[in-house]
Amino acid sequence: MNNISFHSFYQRLINEGIITSQKELASLLDVKGSAISQAKRRKVIPQAWVSKISEKMNLSPKWIKTGNGDKYFDKICDDNHTFEIVPKVKARLSAGDGSFDVDQKISEYYSFQKIWLRKKGNPKDMVLMDISGNSMEPELKDGDTVLVDRSKNEILAGAIYAVGVEDTVLIKRVEKLPDKLVLISDNEKYSPIYITGDDINRVRVLGKVIWICREIN
Repeated sequence: MNNISFHSFYQRLINEGIITSQKELASLLDVKGSAISQAKRRKVIPQAWVSKISEKMNLSPKWIKTGNGDKYFDKICDDNHTFEIVPKVKARLSAGDGSFDVDQKISEYYSFQKIWLRKKGNPKDMVLMDISGNSMEPELKDGDTVLVDRSKNEILAGAIYAVGVEDTVLIKRVEKLPDKLVLISDNEKYSPIYITGDDINRVRVLGKVIWICREIN
């Protein structure tokens, strides 16, 4: 089996927007940064990396190795049947009293059918995040994954948003009233959060929740 050039492999993934750095490559492969550095020094990559990226990203192994042929397994004759990738970040959206885990490190990537995703907006503005807590039940449950469109930060009454309040990241329905914001939980056990005065300037609407995913146990 021919060796796979690290430089060509890495540059191909960069050029296609699949990764933006060696750090993201390590995250995608679930390996330590030292493994990437070692492969770079040796100028070749393990075959197992091709298989792992192919499985995660629905990419053709031939394309990963050579850049030739169809990029995706399911490539048909038009772009409506190809896929877009969306990063999932480690930050958890709190549906409770607040989450301080705001690490934006990408943990993995998910593939969505391009025609479906682009009906919802620009994929480059989207990110996946997990839900922690029960304050948005029954609409959103602990452990759900949501798709957040970061370009949609204009408040529409009753819509669900990811909201940053200082170092806390919350997921709530948001209503904008004169001189105040109201963060509302679906779970009646949780009281609305009223934000007034100068505190309003410390609130960041990170994006609108546009889709949810739930595993059935």
